[in-house]
Amino acid sequence: MRVLVVGSGGREHALVSKIAQSGLVSEVLCAPGNGGTAQIARNCPVDVESVAALTTLAREEAVDFVVIGPEAPLVLGAADALREAGVLVFGPGREAAQLEGSKAFAKAFIERHGLATAAARVFEDAVQAHAYLDTLTVPPVIKADGLAAGKGVVVAQTIAEAHAAVDAMMGERAFGEAGATVVIEERLVGQEVSFHVVLDGSTYVPLVAAQDHKAVGDGDTGPNTGGMGAYSPPPVVTPDVEQRILQDIVEPTVQGLKTDGLTFRGVLFIGLMIVEGVPYVLEYNVRFGDPETQVLLARWGGDVLPLLLGAAKGTLQGVASEPGPACAMCVVLTAPGYPGSYPKGAPIAGLDQVATVSQVNVIHAGTRVQDGAVVTAGGRVLGVTAAGATVDEVAQKAYRAIDQLHFDGMHFRRDIGHHARSK
Repeated sequence: MRVLVVGSGGREHALVSKIAQSGLVSEVLCAPGNGGTAQIARNCPVDVESVAALTTLAREEAVDFVVIGPEAPLVLGAADALREAGVLVFGPGREAAQLEGSKAFAKAFIERHGLATAAARVFEDAVQAHAYLDTLTVPPVIKADGLAAGKGVVVAQTIAEAHAAVDAMMGERAFGEAGATVVIEERLVGQEVSFHVVLDGSTYVPLVAAQDHKAVGDGDTGPNTGGMGAYSPPPVVTPDVEQRILQDIVEPTVQGLKTDGLTFRGVLFIGLMIVEGVPYVLEYNVRFGDPETQVLLARWGGDVLPLLLGAAKGTLQGVASEPGPACAMCVVLTAPGYPGSYPKGAPIAGLDQVATVSQVNVIHAGTRVQDGAVVTAGGRVLGVTAAGATVDEVAQKAYRAIDQLHFDGMHFRRDIGHHARSK
């Protein structure tokens, strides 16, 4: 089977690595890929936001199966176009992808189907948004309605900061047209977790829970990023909490998709806030999280292709993981200045040494190969992923591996998994 993975980040390198291990696969292609995927797959320089280009590539390469990594091509309808061309696809169609493509759409879905969530108001007019903020006594969360690469959320510390966020999104268009509409949401206080569910249109397979760290600095300080690291399992998701997630969030969501006529064949990543043991929906994403994918796949025992194919074909019934590692962690290494502007082209040292470390895998995100060497090419550069028996063990493995890596200005958080680590 010839498999095409769409995307260029750490999520896609992790998927390519796991898929390439399958005995069902004859070749893996990645469009456009990065410096890491180039070592185990054939990179294809295609614009992932061109539905026509992706469809043409799949047809010309006689691809049997396409796994779409990023949200943008899904929101643009790439899965629909590929299915119309007769290609199996892992990823929802354009209509269902609006669960991530529009936070206002998602909020309406959540409320319509009675899921626990934060109170919110949607605004298309900045004057009205500012007037509403003036009525609040507690700083809210400001969200750009559209896609903003994981950065369109401001957890305001003051009402003045909330006003500034509205100005940046609606007035200055900091996130382009994604901020033309904003959602102003009640701030929930608890622990945020990531819960992924693979769906085939009727059946679903829940994956293990993970916890992402969005803020750029230790202690969850500084601006939000696309993700500075993740680990699994988070202690806040006890067996009882997991059961509540499945019963009170996942089941009503799956039923809501059916009620609304939204066929979903792919992965639904539910962002949750756990408040005193009760799960609340913060957001939906219609693709694997990044860097959550790295830890989810590290913990998935055996071949992952039956899971992905089962979703695409509508045959998930009975698909399950073999026993895998009990814990995993991914620590993201970023370029200096991220999530703001950052330099590119810095050589990366130490990759060969770390490649020999047991249960550690360096996942490439913002890299490229230049004159035979791997150099930086993005804000999030690498994701050092470790697997093992405990969170303390995987943290020790990951940070020891990081000590062997270097590029100019390399930044990373030293407290990934702090809710679960003993030191």
